[in-house]
Amino acid sequence: MTADGVRSRLGMSFLGICGMLLLYILFFSLEDQRPGHTPQPRPLSQGHPPQPHPPTVSFGGTLKPPTPDLPKPPPPPSEPPFIGDHYAQDDLEPLSNCSTGIWQRIMGTVFALEASLAALNSSASRRMCDDWATRGRGSACIRCAVVGNGGILRGSRRGQEIDQHHYVFRTNGAVIEGFEEDVGSRTSLYTFSTNTMRNSLVSYASVGYTGPPISEETRYVFLPDHDRDYLLLRAAVTHQPVDRGPERSKRPPTYFGEHVTAQKFKMYHPDFIRYLRNRFLRSSVLKTQYRDIYRPSTGAVMLLAALHTCDQVSAYGFMTPDYRKYSDHYYDNQFRPVGFFINHDLRLEMSLWQQLHQAGLIRLYMRP
Repeated sequence: MTADGVRSRLGMSFLGICGMLLLYILFFSLEDQRPGHTPQPRPLSQGHPPQPHPPTVSFGGTLKPPTPDLPKPPPPPSEPPFIGDHYAQDDLEPLSNCSTGIWQRIMGTVFALEASLAALNSSASRRMCDDWATRGRGSACIRCAVVGNGGILRGSRRGQEIDQHHYVFRTNGAVIEGFEEDVGSRTSLYTFSTNTMRNSLVSYASVGYTGPPISEETRYVFLPDHDRDYLLLRAAVTHQPVDRGPERSKRPPTYFGEHVTAQKFKMYHPDFIRYLRNRFLRSSVLKTQYRDIYRPSTGAVMLLAALHTCDQVSAYGFMTPDYRKYSDHYYDNQFRPVGFFINHDLRLEMSLWQQLHQAGLIRLYMRP
C-alpha cells in the first residue's frame, strides 16, 4: 500500500471516530431536552468544577462508553444560621404621611417603650466612655477595670490597682464600703437590669448593698430584660413615678440619686445582647427546652461590652478554673459555693475568659 493510501485510510478512520463522537454527544443532548425529562444533577467535588470522563477508543477503533461518575455522598448538614444575626434597622421611609396611623397613636399607649429611649436624646447616651475627651488627658489608650463580684477578690488587695484605670465597671450587688482595699472605691459604669438590682437589694442588704453606686463619674447602663427596664429608665430620667408594673410607685425612683440627669443613663441594644449570645456564648442550653430563658450573665455582658469599648481590659472577680476554692461573692459572711442555674452557662463563660486571657485580649486576675 502506498503512503498516500495509508494517509487516506487514517484520515477516513479519524473522520469516522469524530462522527461517532458527534452522534454520541447529540444523543445525550436530545435525551436531556426531550419533553417530560428532568436532567439528573451531577455531584460536584469540593472546590472544583465537574470533570466528565471522555469517551475512550480502543486500538481497534471501537468507541467505548465513558466511565460513569460514581455517586458521592451528600455533604453533612451545615450549622443553622445564628438566631438574631441579621439585626433589624428601622431605616426605611414611611409609605404614607398618615397623622392618625398606628405609629403615631402608639406613643400614647402602654406599648410605647420607644418613648423611654427617646428620653436618651444626648450624645452621651450613645457612647460608653462619653467623657473620654476630658478624662483621657492625652492618653493614647482607654484602660478599663471590669470588676465582678467573685469571692476570688476577697483578700486580694487589688483595690488601688483597680482604681488606677481610666474606667471602672461594676455590676449588680457591688458592695464597696468595707472592701475598698480588695475591690477599689470608684465606679464609672454600673451594669444592671431592674430585676437583678431589685434582687440584689433583697439578697445582699445584710452585707451592705443599698443600691447602685452614686458618684459624679458614675453612669448607669440598663441591660433590657423586660419592659420593667424601659419603664424604670423613663421614670428615672424624667423624675416621674413608675406608672405600672412591679416597680409602680407614687414617687419618682431615687435609686440613682435625686438629681440624676439623662446624660447619666445608657441602655444596651437588645441586638448587642443577641450578638454576644450567638457569637461568644452560644451555649448547648440553646438546644434544650430551656433555650428561651438562656442569656449571658450580667457580668458577662459587662465584660464583653468593655472588650468592645476599651483598648486595654483588666478583669477582676470573674470565675476561674479553681473557683471551688472561693466563696460565691467577696462580701459573703460565710462560705457559699458558686451556684449554677440553667439561665446562664457560667462554665462556658469561664472558658471564654481563659481563652481571651491566653490570647492577650484581656488580663484576667487569677490567684497563683
